[in-house]
Amino acid sequence: MKRQRVLVVGLGTMGLSHARACKAIDGFDLVGLCTRNAAARHDLDQEFAGLPRYETLTEALDVLKPDAVAVCAYTEHHAPMAIEALEAGAHVFCEKPLADTLKAAESVVAAARAVNKVLLVGYILRVHPSWTRFVEIGRTLGKPLVMRMNLNQQSSGSFWGVHKALMRSTSPIVDCGVHYVDVMCQVTRAQPIAVHAVGARLTDEIAPTMVNYGHLHLAFDDGSVGWYEAGWGPMMSETAFFVKDMIGPKGCVSIVAKEEGGAAAKSADHDTHTKTNALRIHHAALNADGAFAHPDEILSTEDEPGHQDLCEREQRLFLKAIRGEIDLKDHLKDAINSLRIVFAADESMRTGEVVRL
Repeated sequence: MKRQRVLVVGLGTMGLSHARACKAIDGFDLVGLCTRNAAARHDLDQEFAGLPRYETLTEALDVLKPDAVAVCAYTEHHAPMAIEALEAGAHVFCEKPLADTLKAAESVVAAARAVNKVLLVGYILRVHPSWTRFVEIGRTLGKPLVMRMNLNQQSSGSFWGVHKALMRSTSPIVDCGVHYVDVMCQVTRAQPIAVHAVGARLTDEIAPTMVNYGHLHLAFDDGSVGWYEAGWGPMMSETAFFVKDMIGPKGCVSIVAKEEGGAAAKSADHDTHTKTNALRIHHAALNADGAFAHPDEILSTEDEPGHQDLCEREQRLFLKAIRGEIDLKDHLKDAINSLRIVFAADESMRTGEVVRL
């Protein structure tokens, strides 16, 4: 099999993880890095010694002519960078969300189809074994389903700086919401029909038109409902910041997140955003005496992959797609669908109206 020469664009938390993944995977050759202030990124000197660095994607594409590009820059750059890479003849892995507007996201998908190149969007929960099991169990609970999820992050220092940079183009309800709305759609396999959302601007450090807290409600045509909540900033509470559960007529399944030793997980820790530790399954069936017929089950997931391992799983999936071993048609359809929902939630948050889908 031909080795794929990969360029990584954007060297923040996710970009560094994907660069390390491409460097580690047999079948990829990491040939360059592209980031702002490339010469000043001395933190890259030792780990990526000898790799050329570029300030602009245009220059990197022109010099390296890579087979594949991983786009890990801020959201507003995703669509133009992905399209530029595709039109230069490269396959593209793009971090979520695919774009900062639905129209732009659709244009990226159209560009990939036009040049017959692979486009994979970074929905990391789809390669997470505990989350895929969570989805599978959710599908056994009957209909309708009630899905409750959130990810609030109490951030400060450089983490707050990253959040503020993200909010130049994207609210938390969009940036994080695509993951969890996608999970809801996977579980129900139903058509979303309406979304309503509210939001709040809890700091003067973001634009007057932006919010750093949001809460959406989603209804499906099978009667299922779900909510998702996301907030970023130094003011956010660490209480109940991680809620992930699904309830159906037959019972419920919940993700339990704890640090080692049983301490509460920290919302600013990137690993806790995907970490599960255990799945708790509750059965609703009652016996003749009206008591629960079955005890709750605890499925340990302590040996689950960490954040870096998950990024490697995503890149291995990307390599398989490039080699023609998997079809991403449904993946792209789902990516557009989840984006459509969170952008509708963003619209609802700003207008105060329910958006019919």
